[in-house]
Amino acid sequence: MSGVWGAGGPRCQEALAVLASLCRARPPPLGLDVETCRSFELQPPERSPSAAGAGTSVSLLAVVVIVCGVALVAVFLFLFWKLCWMPWRNKEASSPSSANPPLEALQSPSFRGNMADKLKDPSTLGFLEAAVKISHTSPDIPAEVQMSVKEHIMRHTRLQRQTTEPASSTRHTSFKRHLPRQMHVSSVDYGNELPPAAEQPTSIGRIKPELYKQKSVDGEDAKSEATKSCGKINFSLRYDYETETLIVRILKAFDLPAKDFCGSSDPYVKIYLLPDRKCKLQTRVHRKTLNPTFDENFHFPVPYEQLADRKLHLSVFDFDRFSRHDMIGEVILDNLFEASDLSRETSIWKDIQYATSESVDLGEIMFSLCYLPTAGRLTLTVIKCRNLKAMDITGYSDPYVKVSLLCDGRRLKKKKTTIKKNTLNPVYNEAIIFDIPPENMDQVSLLISVMDYDRVGHNEIIGVCRVGITAEGLGRDHWNEMLAYPRKPIAHWHSLVEVKKSFKEGNPRL
Repeated sequence: MSGVWGAGGPRCQEALAVLASLCRARPPPLGLDVETCRSFELQPPERSPSAAGAGTSVSLLAVVVIVCGVALVAVFLFLFWKLCWMPWRNKEASSPSSANPPLEALQSPSFRGNMADKLKDPSTLGFLEAAVKISHTSPDIPAEVQMSVKEHIMRHTRLQRQTTEPASSTRHTSFKRHLPRQMHVSSVDYGNELPPAAEQPTSIGRIKPELYKQKSVDGEDAKSEATKSCGKINFSLRYDYETETLIVRILKAFDLPAKDFCGSSDPYVKIYLLPDRKCKLQTRVHRKTLNPTFDENFHFPVPYEQLADRKLHLSVFDFDRFSRHDMIGEVILDNLFEASDLSRETSIWKDIQYATSESVDLGEIMFSLCYLPTAGRLTLTVIKCRNLKAMDITGYSDPYVKVSLLCDGRRLKKKKTTIKKNTLNPVYNEAIIFDIPPENMDQVSLLISVMDYDRVGHNEIIGVCRVGITAEGLGRDHWNEMLAYPRKPIAHWHSLVEVKKSFKEGNPRL
């Protein structure tokens, strides 16, 4: 049997398989003894080499897979330890336990007593107020501390608030509706708003529009040029009562700027007696000098009663033979009786003001301003105009006055007077009323435009003037005088000027 088992041939294996199946049959076939089958089953057959090699390769593969899995788990644990465990442990070690006190310590009576003492300090109060406004749900400030701070602020606000506050008039609702969003002031709601003094230390995180406003470089340059002196001019005035003639004598000029490449100028002077520009007189041209001596007399026939309404305009030019004459500067004498009564010749020295073109006299307008703080009512009374510029071919104009209420460059309202036909000196005596709350008076201004009515085509602007806190010169002074004397009409003459670039930008529809 052992030889047969060792042969291991294919036929032997097949025979053994058949014999094993016969032995497993119950009952076994004839010729097979039970003991023989049992002894045959007890002897294990030899495995084939191919089956043994397959089992070895599977075992090796399982070992390799297990080793790789263990290596990956080790790498993952190492990375977790480096990336998560070490930083968290360092952070826990660096943060002291006193940085975040427990809730019991915050609610203790001693802590509350310390906070109450700190609230008495103004600097600590401003800091805590800012912290409460930035985050009402901050975990660093307990709810009880926030409530105590709010109660302290409310008591401080009630002490500073005036005992009597004007009621918001229903007539001002239309004005407030036109205001920009950033201009809603605390007077609209008299609830729990803080006064401006209490809101100063809490400007953290707020946008301040005034920080983003760009300064007009061109406007500053124009102002500096306008105030720059271009030398001096000497002239004299005398009135001849017999012939009713004003005698203007141009004596000399001094320290004129050089306009030519050679470092000199060819100056001469034009003389006007405004508002009449048709009568224009001028001196002779003096070659290549910056200190010319003219010594020339000019006669203007004008009645003595009209001298108070006349202005003397001197324009100094540089003569160019082959190009346009350059303007050096100008002098405007508003009051002819400034130096004397003109009964004798009086010498006058004036600074020549910088100018690039001859200023045009557009006329003047007289109006009065009156403000009633209790009613919040601003009344502008247009009285009259004089010496307006002629806009029609007939030598006259059809003027009317348009008043615009401006707020931060935006036009909120506009109102007009009636039209006066064929005149340069209209008389209106018409009142224009605006409802403006007292707290908004520092934010508004008035633009007064004198227009010429045309039946066909667009109406033309003769001139404008502006009054308000942001105005310049007489416009600002007139406004401040109105505020200083409430309930009293304040009237002034205002000179009309051309529409400036700033007016066009503030109100493009003008």
